[in-house]
Amino acid sequence: MSVPQEIRAVNRPKNTIVEDRGKDGPKRYAVRERGVIKYIPGKNPQPHNGKVIGHIINGKYVTLAESKTSESSSCKPDMLSYGSSSLIKSVSDDLLDDLLKVYDPVKAFTIIALASLKVLRPGTTAKRMSTHYNRTYISIYYPGASISQNSIGNLYNDIGTDGCKRKAFYEHRMKSVSAKHHIAIDGMLKQNTSTVNDLSAYSYKAKKKGIKEISVLYAYDIDLMEPICAEVFPGNCIDASSYASFIKDNDVKSGIIVADKGFPPSKINDELKKRPNLHFLTPIKRNDSRITNNNMLEFQGVLEGVAENVRYCKKRIQGGNYLYAFRDADLAAKEEATRLKKAKKTKDYNDQSFAKKEKTFGLIVLESDLDLDPIVAYKTYSDRWLLELIFKRYKSDECLDLTNNQGDFSVIGAEFINFISTVITARVVKKIEDAGLLRNESYADVMDDLASAWRKTSAPLTLPDTKDEYWVHTNNNVFEVLEKLGLSKPIPNPESKKTGRSSKKSV
Repeated sequence: MSVPQEIRAVNRPKNTIVEDRGKDGPKRYAVRERGVIKYIPGKNPQPHNGKVIGHIINGKYVTLAESKTSESSSCKPDMLSYGSSSLIKSVSDDLLDDLLKVYDPVKAFTIIALASLKVLRPGTTAKRMSTHYNRTYISIYYPGASISQNSIGNLYNDIGTDGCKRKAFYEHRMKSVSAKHHIAIDGMLKQNTSTVNDLSAYSYKAKKKGIKEISVLYAYDIDLMEPICAEVFPGNCIDASSYASFIKDNDVKSGIIVADKGFPPSKINDELKKRPNLHFLTPIKRNDSRITNNNMLEFQGVLEGVAENVRYCKKRIQGGNYLYAFRDADLAAKEEATRLKKAKKTKDYNDQSFAKKEKTFGLIVLESDLDLDPIVAYKTYSDRWLLELIFKRYKSDECLDLTNNQGDFSVIGAEFINFISTVITARVVKKIEDAGLLRNESYADVMDDLASAWRKTSAPLTLPDTKDEYWVHTNNNVFEVLEKLGLSKPIPNPESKKTGRSSKKSV
């Protein structure tokens, strides 16, 4: 194909030729070094051109280095949203380390990037994930992650298919749990709109609603204040029947399981025998015969060190276990008032029946295989509410209460990444709370403020200075938030050396 005269006439380096590649585009006319004539025995001499050193673009010669620079600069933005991405990165490095021990680097980067984006932009669809990946520092921290809509679907399926890798990841998480840690185990139901997976089934409540659900069981380390493992079960699988499977599948070896009434210890007897460092603290029903048989309502004292007014009773019972009874006076008064209000409304008050119930108002009785101080047993179970907060945040702030993934493996894979998002969220909330930022602002407002802190991509990936030149249109109040979270170094105050005051100075 002949090169037009006006293209050949463009000023270019000596000893070069112009080659027409035949495709429209900025690099159609390549400039090559003039080659040498090769002589092959028995054949005519053949010219052999050299390497491409540039292109004729818009009537000018552009070197190869310039064209590459131009191409790369058009693909990579020169500034990205930094603040909220850096906060997430600051609490999740160990999660990436554990992922890299199990998955290949590209998949590990994609998993942590996707989990981070779910925290960064709750409720974002798979179709929009790549948009937020490319506009935030998540793309700088985890380069090369595959975040397209199709690749996310394939990732979910791959993670769900390979149960060995998921188990290996949870085992690394379990190593952080000591024998003295308290583990809360509970489940929640998630609405599932998919029509092609076997995990979606009708729970008792879902039958009334006419929707299908899946069940997700979580183990939460009360001492670390974060989840340590999770597992997906069919929606019609009740808590008690999935209890033993959860312990066995995730190989929970140590700690004190603080469960609700739906998880009776009898369901995990075999697992407890195999795991000498695993114990339980579980409430029993108020009509359980062991309460009256062991005189658990004959209280022995009042708990000290708690705000509530609570009487307690502790007894060792037949079989070697212990019962701990607690009666909260304030809670008892509320329950009594509620019961009387209901009786007034329905006009069915019965004094004999009321007197029988009255003894158990405000009562909770716990069973354990450990000999604990009553105050320890009470506080341990009271801290279980932290898992309820995790579920609440899971459904509200993270918007993870609905799944429409197609196929069992995709559902399992999606919940694995949701688990990592939940761990990150728990840590982010704790870090924001520890910095005192939740006193006057909501979690969502703090994250929104941080997202407005943009930074040039040419900046080094070290802890930035509040005064450096890489920030882009960041407000002073946002710098204060960044400083409190340790995401930027405050400007030193020269006067502090003279006065002895703090060196911190707001921007």
